[in-house]
Amino acid sequence: MENHRDDKVTHLQKHVMFFDRNNDGVVYPWETFQGFRAIGCGWLLSCFSAFFINFGLSRKTRPGKPFSFLFPIEVNNIHLAIHSSDSGVYDKNGRFVPAKFEGIFAEYAKTHKDALTYEEMKALLRANRQPKDFKGWLAGFTEWKILYVLGKDENGLLHKNIMKGAYDGSFFERLAEERARKNK
Repeated sequence: MENHRDDKVTHLQKHVMFFDRNNDGVVYPWETFQGFRAIGCGWLLSCFSAFFINFGLSRKTRPGKPFSFLFPIEVNNIHLAIHSSDSGVYDKNGRFVPAKFEGIFAEYAKTHKDALTYEEMKALLRANRQPKDFKGWLAGFTEWKILYVLGKDENGLLHKNIMKGAYDGSFFERLAEERARKNK
């Protein structure tokens, strides 16, 4: 998994690879924590995220393997952990579906054609909810809320290029680089 730009690597894998801090194809909770800190999240959110993400995804990405208290997430199998009540922008194999992505803006971007307001983002989340899928609702809301807080502009808009960068992980790389420059 060392080459993040390999054509065989899916967008979902690229998204997760940012958190694979040592590029070994496995994301441990401490790497998730480090990734969240690198993009500017606070200590508490980073701890919470590391625990819940790794706890929630580890078993799903390790079929046939014994339980591990280290809660590793295998990047190659991340598509097995796609949650329900999602936007559908990743297909079942973790590939980016451009038509679904563009559909978000066609359907929900009422104020600006290439950006979502917070209310428009919430409408997207409500529309994608599956009945009684509380875990999926929580996962979707949490992901989008964090993305909104990190990616919104000064007018409260979440732009298309930011969202696309979140899907392939490039937004995380940019945030980490910006934060590292500011901290020098």
